[in-house]
Amino acid sequence: MPEFTIHEYNPNFIILRQSGCADYEKPFLYVIFGTDKALLWDTGSRNGKTRDAVDMVIQRWLKANDRPGIPLVIVHSHHHSDHVWGDSQFDGRPDTTMIKPDLEHLVRFFGFTKWPEEVRSFDLGDRPLDLIPIPGHTDDSFALYDRKTGILLTGDTVYPGRLYVSDFPAFKQSIHRLALFTNGKLISHVLGNHIEETSTAYLEYPIGKMYQPGEHSLDLSVGTILELDRALQTMDSPRRLALRDLTIFPMDRQSTGELRTVSRATQDKDKAEVWK
Repeated sequence: MPEFTIHEYNPNFIILRQSGCADYEKPFLYVIFGTDKALLWDTGSRNGKTRDAVDMVIQRWLKANDRPGIPLVIVHSHHHSDHVWGDSQFDGRPDTTMIKPDLEHLVRFFGFTKWPEEVRSFDLGDRPLDLIPIPGHTDDSFALYDRKTGILLTGDTVYPGRLYVSDFPAFKQSIHRLALFTNGKLISHVLGNHIEETSTAYLEYPIGKMYQPGEHSLDLSVGTILELDRALQTMDSPRRLALRDLTIFPMDRQSTGELRTVSRATQDKDKAEVWK
């Protein structure tokens, strides 16, 4: 199978997914085109030739629009390795701005003065994007709302899978902030960066699964955010809770050890099945 699957949501909004054969994380990446700039959301996980895939997408767009070039801005949903691994591939790429994956550089580039209580806008040229801080998975997590399509990108904070929570109070506040942001806005799709759920309600794949037949669809709705917010508001302390399309998964020392053990075992089993 190809290393990246490329889906054209529309000619100016492209969804890429890294193959599980490259890395079990199988993250989604997004390329959004405005009239003045293009934006790449994340650079993928281990063993991926992200730049080749992104350059191909951009070249197709330039040809279709009879343009000689377009500046590229690279930003990250958050700093975890499965979202920034491909950064070095873009070193030296002409007309490219790479925002380093940490809170300091994110705040400085987009001009936040009251993180995380402030929403900032960034225009790609007749394409304004809204940036909504949502720390809790990591301190630099944020959501991106594309007004042209009504798509809300939510990174690893909301997606069909296990929502790994490192800072529970911040996560709880962030989901409530995100729910309030959606009030009065057209939200066509809520798109995260992974799929870890099956198409069967409440059923997850094992951690580290490479091959995932019968997946949940990538897109969630604003109703999922409202349901998640409602569930979190009833919690005084962090605990695991499975909802229909995702699971609240607080991280502690026990959870971290469990993840590592189960992930290795699952990957070994998957590799054995592939080689058979």
